Amino acid sequence: MFTGIIETLGEVISTRKEGSNLVITLQSSIAGELKVDQSVSHNGVCLTVTNVQGNTYETVAVAETLQKTNLSLLVPGHKVNLERAMVFNGRIDGHLVQGHVDGTGTCISRDEQNGSWLYRFTYPSEFAGLIVEKGSICMNGISLTCFDITDKEFSVAIIPYTFSFTNVQFMRPGHLINLEFDILGKYVARQMSVR
Repeated sequence: MFTGIIETLGEVISTRKEGSNLVITLQSSIAGELKVDQSVSHNGVCLTVTNVQGNTYETVAVAETLQKTNLSLLVPGHKVNLERAMVFNGRIDGHLVQGHVDGTGTCISRDEQNGSWLYRFTYPSEFAGLIVEKGSICMNGISLTCFDITDKEFSVAIIPYTFSFTNVQFMRPGHLINLEFDILGKYVARQMSVR
């Protein structure tokens, strides 16, 4: 479980295929604090640390993950949003995020707003019932508030801190993003459908 508050950026050092899996090696300031078997959110995707060496570590994305996320597009040099699993004796500054990506969306616009940035994204219409005005959404692992929602699009406003310390700074129209919709909305939708 995560909060959607990004700790740091990692840099992809290498990727290699092992069968249908993708082994990703990353360099990060938190690598020395990681342990094998630990869960880390990578652009919002919960992956297990499989090897740690100095300031680098490895993780593996399976075929199912690669099909539903943007991780298959990673190449050396790409920056990845990283967050370690939350601890239950601290504040939840974002919202409850599982690290289980529901699907991808696409950036369709980026507008500088004199100190902040306004981004607009498409998302799969089958998730329209899970997104609400001024509600939480997890985009590339970042907990954000969405607005101007339609059945296919939403907007988010990015403050300077988030812009500077996450990979949203590199995002341009056409970029694929990972999306996780709010777990509370999923439970409500499920209960409503089984009645």
